[in-house]
Amino acid sequence: MATILTIVPEGFEEIEVVTPVDIWRRAGIQVVIASLSSKRHVSGRNGITLRADASLASISPDANYDLLFIPGGPGVSLLRASPEVREHLEQHYAADRWIAAICAAPLVLHDAGLLAGRRYTAHPATETELTHILAHERVITDGRIITSRGAGTALDLALAVITVLIASATAENIATNICA
Repeated sequence: MATILTIVPEGFEEIEVVTPVDIWRRAGIQVVIASLSSKRHVSGRNGITLRADASLASISPDANYDLLFIPGGPGVSLLRASPEVREHLEQHYAADRWIAAICAAPLVLHDAGLLAGRRYTAHPATETELTHILAHERVITDGRIITSRGAGTALDLALAVITVLIASATAENIATNICA
């Protein structure tokens, strides 16, 4: 069974967490939602509160997840400032595992040096820092890094992840079942 670690800070973009997690669980992927803080209840930018499965501090950076997912939203500033997030990304990257980021979250990958020489997309508001952004692309997979533009592309990202972790037929079946 494929596994995904999703790191959720206060101020996360709700669509960018709930949509992918829902779609991945439909595909049979085990998704662990980890709170960046020690609190198990994490509030998004629009006041929707999720209950995390664990705190990030309780998960070893070398834990064997198939994919590490970073959502966007105003909470990206907390992700960028976190040495724990950086350590998880570096360990995941060094182990040649998948990493996905959406909206402003590719900034976190950029800070960790993971976007150098890669094709990537992100929210157009990040283009002053992400100078090589392909802002009109909805989802880009380059190597083992998947980036997506924003809340409106959360479903696209979710299906792209299913394609690489399981199979394109599974992604297509789910898309058909939800009338995507």
